[in-house]
Amino acid sequence: MFHFSQTSRSSQKTSRSIRFSCRPEDHGVIAPPVAAKTVLPDWFRKLPPVDQQQASATSNGLTVKRCMPFLDAMTTGWILPLAATVRLEIKDGGSAVDAGWEFDRVMVSNHGAHQVAGNPKEPAPPCKFHNYWSIRTPPGWSCLFLPPLNRPAQPFECVAGIVDTDTYAAHIHFPFFATAPDGLYVIEKATPLVQVIPFRREDSALKAEIQAETGAEATERETVYRNTIASEGWYRKWARAAR
Repeated sequence: MFHFSQTSRSSQKTSRSIRFSCRPEDHGVIAPPVAAKTVLPDWFRKLPPVDQQQASATSNGLTVKRCMPFLDAMTTGWILPLAATVRLEIKDGGSAVDAGWEFDRVMVSNHGAHQVAGNPKEPAPPCKFHNYWSIRTPPGWSCLFLPPLNRPAQPFECVAGIVDTDTYAAHIHFPFFATAPDGLYVIEKATPLVQVIPFRREDSALKAEIQAETGAEATERETVYRNTIASEGWYRKWARAAR
């Protein structure tokens, strides 16, 4: 369902970096990609690590701000934002969506409903945000595109997908469904659309072993769990890889 405007191949440097590029006339005009860790939601920034009103002899009062798995999901990769402001009008119980904008490039178009017939989002029609950044990764690397993780819900939800960005350098547009109640919604420029997580395909092709745990594995599991509850921050200090 991801829309590719054309297919092309280009030489890739072997450096482990992701490159976002746009047309020269768009540079400094459309909203740029940003590292996910630099755009934490306001609610998360304001949340204290410990809620003192909840702290007591029977509760440590910790909040999700001390949860490293939650934070790592939120801050991994890059945020690809909406290039320019768009208005969405959701009507008829979500079965119709009109879009408008002042920017001089197409910002929203439609997919045919037959392409996703029977999907759980019906009757919402499949729409598509247009993206004007090309994405290039080193050989062997792809990108996972998905709705921004652990962030406030928008009046839309983009569809997840994987693109082999080491060989595909054309613009990737993002299908979405309107999810809010009927009404007019202004989606401001730079609103997060998708989270971009690069990964090396070779590393993702793991074989699975599904079996009962061994005695040593059971001991390890129990030791890790007991360390986790014996003192605060054990996972962050001893189990979590350095970022």
